[in-house]
Amino acid sequence: MSTSLSGIIPPLVTPFTADGEIDEAAFRAQVRFMLQKGVHGACVGGSTGEGHTLSTEELTRLVAISCEEVDGAVPVVAGIIVNSTRDAIAKARALEHLPVAALQVTPVHYVFKPDEDATLAHFRTLASETRMPIVIYNVVPWNYLSPSLLVRIMKEIDSVIGVKQSAGDLKLMADLLNEQVPGKLVFTAVDALLYPSFALGAHGTIAANPAAVPGVTVALWNAVQAGDHPRALEIHRSLLAFWNTINGDNLPGCVKHSLSRQGCEVGVPRQPMPAATEAQKARIDAALREVLRYEASPTTAAAE
Repeated sequence: MSTSLSGIIPPLVTPFTADGEIDEAAFRAQVRFMLQKGVHGACVGGSTGEGHTLSTEELTRLVAISCEEVDGAVPVVAGIIVNSTRDAIAKARALEHLPVAALQVTPVHYVFKPDEDATLAHFRTLASETRMPIVIYNVVPWNYLSPSLLVRIMKEIDSVIGVKQSAGDLKLMADLLNEQVPGKLVFTAVDALLYPSFALGAHGTIAANPAAVPGVTVALWNAVQAGDHPRALEIHRSLLAFWNTINGDNLPGCVKHSLSRQGCEVGVPRQPMPAATEAQKARIDAALREVLRYEASPTTAAAE
């Protein structure tokens, strides 16, 4: 089983039927699609996957399917998006029998927030109740953890192996990378700036762009790792234009449309999340035709 986390780890979307049920066959097909594109891992139950809408049973089933489909070829990360330490522990325990490489866990996301000591205690308690490594998913706008707090948590809790830095602030991610906490990982979810993130030394990405155009982000990663920065900059410019078409309040719906245009049918969002509008679809289609020119071939991706 592969447990090393690095490179392109797309947060899989969750295919729903019109009545809001999970389409397991479509989900399996999506995992296989991602593997064909040469990704280096898979994340289940993230924001792009509408993880906040999934019950513990649904999340567990989707993670189990992912583990079956990847069959040890790449690591699987399981997302936990809940509002209490108790609920985080319950989800983690439900996943413990599966070969999960790490948990991706948000701080609480309701309107109120704990202070820094309470946030540290949240992750310390979770770590004490599960054997699985934890990646902090730093994404909640009104409970955004500072680099100093993230470093403190990583230094004090051994099983917190890293951070997924979201939002659009590249400096905050650079500050984290500059700390160079031994043995810890920093993943970028700054979708608009994946190229500079990789150039600064991010260990990989778990973000919406990799979910929407996995082959292109693999090509970008490969170019940076090879030191081909002119090529990487060229891909970045096209990828940024594409990102600007899917970025919005209905991001999961836009990612699903992008995948469908590549022959990977992934259903509709779960209500009340709306699907992509006709205007969004037109913009996405135009940008998609351009950005897919940079897609890594399966042979090239598999060789990396």
